[in-house]
Amino acid sequence: MRIELSGLGKKFNRDWIFKGIDFTSNPADRVAIIGPNGSGKSTLLQVISGILSPNAGAIHFSKKNTAIAIESFFTHITIAAPYLELPEEMTLLELIKFHFSFKKKLGFHTAEDLITLIGLNKATNKEIRYFSSGMKQRVKLALALYSDVDCILLDEPTTNLDEQGTQWYLNLIDTMLGNRTIFVSSNQAHEYSFCNKQILIADYKSK
Repeated sequence: MRIELSGLGKKFNRDWIFKGIDFTSNPADRVAIIGPNGSGKSTLLQVISGILSPNAGAIHFSKKNTAIAIESFFTHITIAAPYLELPEEMTLLELIKFHFSFKKKLGFHTAEDLITLIGLNKATNKEIRYFSSGMKQRVKLALALYSDVDCILLDEPTTNLDEQGTQWYLNLIDTMLGNRTIFVSSNQAHEYSFCNKQILIADYKSK
């Protein structure tokens, strides 16, 4: 998938969070969105995902030289972020089956298979409300990376993960990313060490 940001800008009230971003990602690019806390990294990721609308500029999506309409872009992406909540009344098994009623599966056959890959077999029939923050983060990352989509958006992917969970995330990236495009919003180098392109938010602050 090819994603083109043209003069992209976002503001809240009268204050520009970022302005004038011109950037193009090609298929299989690994893009890190880098900046300190509160700099606008997450906001840019949300604009790319369609959660937020830009106040300036435009985003163009295409695949094999064919334009993808903004309103259908969501079918080509997944996003995992700390601020996106999981439906807590569902069990893990129910959640996985629900998610993959909308997305195609990649790298596994059944919901039970994915639960094993996540390492949460003992929580198969446990409601999400009773999961620890680390367990929830594993689920979010697994739903994103095991979905058969063209582009993956991750915001602070190792949030709430311990050292073992962080290594699990890096192994998951290594085995499941393939030739897909990924954007990682982060200020921690280990989260985006595999990326080959960068967007430095500080370069696009309004003067």
